[in-house]
Amino acid sequence: MNTVVYPGTFDPVTNGHQDLIARAARMFDRVIVGVAASPKKNPLFPLEERVALVNEVIKPFANVEVTGFSNLLVDFAKKHQANIILRGLRAVSDFEYEFQLADMNRKLAPGVESVFLTPDNHLSYISSTLIREIAALGGDVSEFVDPIVADALTKRFTQL
Repeated sequence: MNTVVYPGTFDPVTNGHQDLIARAARMFDRVIVGVAASPKKNPLFPLEERVALVNEVIKPFANVEVTGFSNLLVDFAKKHQANIILRGLRAVSDFEYEFQLADMNRKLAPGVESVFLTPDNHLSYISSTLIREIAALGGDVSEFVDPIVADALTKRFTQL
């Protein structure tokens, strides 16, 4: 059985993330979306809320589960008996960092492989950072995220 871990902060989860999750669900027996606590990144949403939002987005996929984590990625992968780490690449600029990360993960967990996917072309420019900026300035993000996520962003920025 091939179990893949797809890690990220998902702050917020975008249509690009959703695209990679959908494709991973077709390619692998079991997909675990690991929502990283990432306190250094100062996420907009608390971990529990990000996990809940990703859970809403992945409902159509029976072989996908979501869980939060705050430990080393390779330890998280081992805990869930994952043999693959899935990483998304939007642009060539992502590759150098991701390549370095894959090498380090391979050193820390030799039995766990890294696999890279790119989102559909029409989604490659979408990033969580850009979505947060647009939403913070009152812009419409509905074409970039699931409606549930768009609502959560609207609520968050009207509360601030």
